[in-house]
Amino acid sequence: MAKQEKSESQSFETVEPIGKRVLIRKDEDKKETKGGIKLPDNIEIPTITGRIVSISAEIETMPEIPLMQYDKVLFNPKGAIPVDFEGSNRLFVVEVENVVAVFRKS
Repeated sequence: MAKQEKSESQSFETVEPIGKRVLIRKDEDKKETKGGIKLPDNIEIPTITGRIVSISAEIETMPEIPLMQYDKVLFNPKGAIPVDFEGSNRLFVVEVENVVAVFRKS
């Protein structure tokens, strides 16, 4: 029993998505509008953009899914699963179907 308690108290070092999923670090919510108006602390503009931290091994082998680590993406937050890995809780596991756009420089 002591062995089981020890393994539960160890912290995780990485999170690897499985299946057709990616791990996304959500961008910070905006505290200011594009026009420069600062918002009160209790009001934020929600963002649904972020950077891909990790992709599953399955997606790496699928050339028809054009996602790579560090891509900036737009995603549907309704299908995002929060990962309680960091105190700020900005990591989400997202199915590929919920990634709706990739931002690329031309």
